[in-house]
Amino acid sequence: MPIITNIEDLRLLAQKRVPRMFYDYTDSGSWTESTYRANSSDFERIKFRQRVAVNMENRTLKTTMAGQEVAMPVALAPTGMTGMQHADGEILAARAAEKFGVPFTLSTMSICSIEDIAAHTCAPFWFQLYVMRDRDFIKRLIERAKAAKCPALVLTLDLQMVGQRHKDLKNGLSTPPKLTLPNIIDMMFKPRWCLGMLGTRRRGFGNLIGHAKDATDMASLSGWVARQFDPCLSWDDVEWIRKQWDGKLIIKGILDAEDARLAVACGADALIVSNHGGRQLDGAPSSIAALPAVVDAVGDRIEVHMDGGIRSGQDVIKALALGAKGVYLGRAFLYGLGAMGEQGVVKCLDLIRKELDLTMAFCGVTDVKRVDSNILLPGTFQAAG
Repeated sequence: MPIITNIEDLRLLAQKRVPRMFYDYTDSGSWTESTYRANSSDFERIKFRQRVAVNMENRTLKTTMAGQEVAMPVALAPTGMTGMQHADGEILAARAAEKFGVPFTLSTMSICSIEDIAAHTCAPFWFQLYVMRDRDFIKRLIERAKAAKCPALVLTLDLQMVGQRHKDLKNGLSTPPKLTLPNIIDMMFKPRWCLGMLGTRRRGFGNLIGHAKDATDMASLSGWVARQFDPCLSWDDVEWIRKQWDGKLIIKGILDAEDARLAVACGADALIVSNHGGRQLDGAPSSIAALPAVVDAVGDRIEVHMDGGIRSGQDVIKALALGAKGVYLGRAFLYGLGAMGEQGVVKCLDLIRKELDLTMAFCGVTDVKRVDSNILLPGTFQAAG
């Protein structure tokens, strides 16, 4: 087993162990992937003020996100087909998050279902919702989330249609993977993944099969999904969902200050500055570049979170310094999951926690709730925006 000291180590191991189509699904963006790359590279422009001769004892990373106590201001992001990175992937990731005391967010397009997660974990988890044309299905999905006692609904608004993702198209992405000759050859070199998949019954979209009308198997489901993403989605629909859901409502996919103000107006409890990991509009700003303007637009009227490009605890604290109250790990935890299963997700969270704690100490802060722009070198973070 290689020595794992950072998220990049987990990525390289996942690349060796996960079939190409599913690894590429995680580690890619749309079109030229410029926004995908900027999500990470823009963090590098932001520099810290190192402080010395400051008492660094008794540090704490504890805070809250959307009213929930968390061990550090980090949640696991909703990611589609997580259970194809590793068998029963959503269950394993939720268990890892539970161990760390951070929220896990289950995607609508997950392999393990809402009921699977509820049956295999004790901690409350959040549920991410895509708005489909079939509003009756959406109502039933919301009721299932309520029955599972999910305290927060994460409503994604930036997937009314799917961005052009060249790698997914070239790989013929599907779940389960089609047994073509290239796929069979690729999987022959991924024995750990194959053995795991042989040992689970969860290989399709667990939240959809048997629940969506006229989608009783994978063949009928693919057509149903293609028809269901709703290009007519509007803020009126968001208000309708707000009426259906009496828990915390978090709006995901905000990059523009005006959209942030509309999220406040519709009664959301929090918003996530996000460009869908660079998988939708290529050429959109990075999440960290968009963050300051959104924070300025909404002030303290709504809690602001962000995702996109987080690969270290240093990235986490930079986002906090620019006004985020919490961040979400997507690819970082998927690398861990693909590399080492539940142990890999735990390792990812442990790396993030240690890096966040050390960086906070070097910046002369002992309570994560007190992190602000004073820890940044003046002028450097403006370049990212």
